[in-house]
Amino acid sequence: MKKARPNIAIENRHKKIKIEKKKVCDVAGAILAAVGCTSVELSILFMDDEDIRELNREYRKKNRPTDVLSFPMREGEFGDLNPDLLGDVVISLDTAKRQAEERGETLEEEITLLLIHGILHLLGFDHEKNTAEARRMQAKEKELAGLLKP
Repeated sequence: MKKARPNIAIENRHKKIKIEKKKVCDVAGAILAAVGCTSVELSILFMDDEDIRELNREYRKKNRPTDVLSFPMREGEFGDLNPDLLGDVVISLDTAKRQAEERGETLEEEITLLLIHGILHLLGFDHEKNTAEARRMQAKEKELAGLLKP
């Protein structure tokens, strides 16, 4: 019997920074496997700071760029219509690149951290809810990052 695999769609709308879609797909697949989501649909979109600023302003009322946004499809009035549809993770490659340089990491390492963070949001983790939830999310992020280290 064939093992269930997530359906991961990746699009890079950034005009200057290139990513290796296969590597991103492999990392996202490993994160999803680690959290037991093997037959879900996930969309990952890369963009620049200006485009993510517009999304952040529209959906979070914050008129500034951010590193990652998550759009869960399992929440809200119709969240149960398609339980396999996990949602969308949107990453600013401009911000990811800056953060990677500040931390002395590669862009690939930063993207991995942002994917972990974004996927956990899609699964209901919310570090902005309260301190206990923030600690729970940080612990899960650390655990997943440890699993993905070579």
